Amino acid sequence: MEALEQFLPQVWFVILGLFLFLYVTLDGFDLGVGILSLTASNEESRSILMTSLGNIWDANETWLVLVGGTLFGAFPLAYATVLHALYIPVSVMVGGLILRAVAFEFRENSVRSKQLWNVAFGAGSFMAALGQGFAVGTVFEGIAVDTAGHFVGGVWDWLSWKSILVALTLIQGYVLIGSTYLVMKTTGTLQQTHYKTAKLAAVTTFLGAVFITVSTPVFYEQMRDRMFDPPLFYFFAAIPLLGSLFVALLLRSLGKEQERMPFVWTVLIFLLSFLGLGLIIFPYIIPPQITIYQAAASPSALVFMIIFIGFLIPIMLFYNIYNYVVFRGKITQAHESD
Repeated sequence: MEALEQFLPQVWFVILGLFLFLYVTLDGFDLGVGILSLTASNEESRSILMTSLGNIWDANETWLVLVGGTLFGAFPLAYATVLHALYIPVSVMVGGLILRAVAFEFRENSVRSKQLWNVAFGAGSFMAALGQGFAVGTVFEGIAVDTAGHFVGGVWDWLSWKSILVALTLIQGYVLIGSTYLVMKTTGTLQQTHYKTAKLAAVTTFLGAVFITVSTPVFYEQMRDRMFDPPLFYFFAAIPLLGSLFVALLLRSLGKEQERMPFVWTVLIFLLSFLGLGLIIFPYIIPPQITIYQAAASPSALVFMIIFIGFLIPIMLFYNIYNYVVFRGKITQAHESD
């Protein structure tokens, strides 16, 4: 029984990480396209950007529901504490997602106020990305809790220069993956525009990631001890090297104006970032005090959820893959311009 109590929380930590990765990657390019829509030079270009998301954006957001459900069911203590500590960032994120969804639907059926809904869609995308960035930055920095795992900090604990840096870097990452997605989906001058935005976002995302990587062992003693402790040291040394290689290959593929490989390299960069973050945080679910073992639900509940999730994950993956296969290809209009 003791072995099961150790094993099951680890399984659910991996499942939660998988759902987070799928959400950040899939809805990440949605949010990135939404932010980029604010820079579109005319309504025709903006319509192409919006059309590229028309049949997939709502399915991508389903993974966020699974993230919330998994955290609530598998780690109820973490769910309550994290939402308490991140009430404002989560509210900003949810508000942004609602505004984005409303704007997307109303824009399609509006003639006179289309510009208003265009701005609302872009603003909602930015708000959602900003809220997520502050949430990630706060969890990474640590949440003040008592010995029982209850939040004891202040309402503005989430706002610091470190969380701002993480938020800005995440937004740039979303712009990057959104740009590489649009490189695959567009043609002509619009595609050339997003080759340029992808190059710029790749550089700014890389610089932000470098600063976060270098500053982490400087400002966080607990993480410094973990990062320099063998054998994990070799993993933490390899991740920045691989990340730099992937960024170089990404810029090379953009320079050669390849269409699919920039998106592939960006996804690999996201995956590498998640692996690094997971290794730094594990076994904590509320850094730096509450572990996954302390916050986990009962073993019977975790086993029951695994059975349910075991059926759900293949269905979700099949639905998403089917969606992308059916709606693959370029989005064009009769007179595309930049």
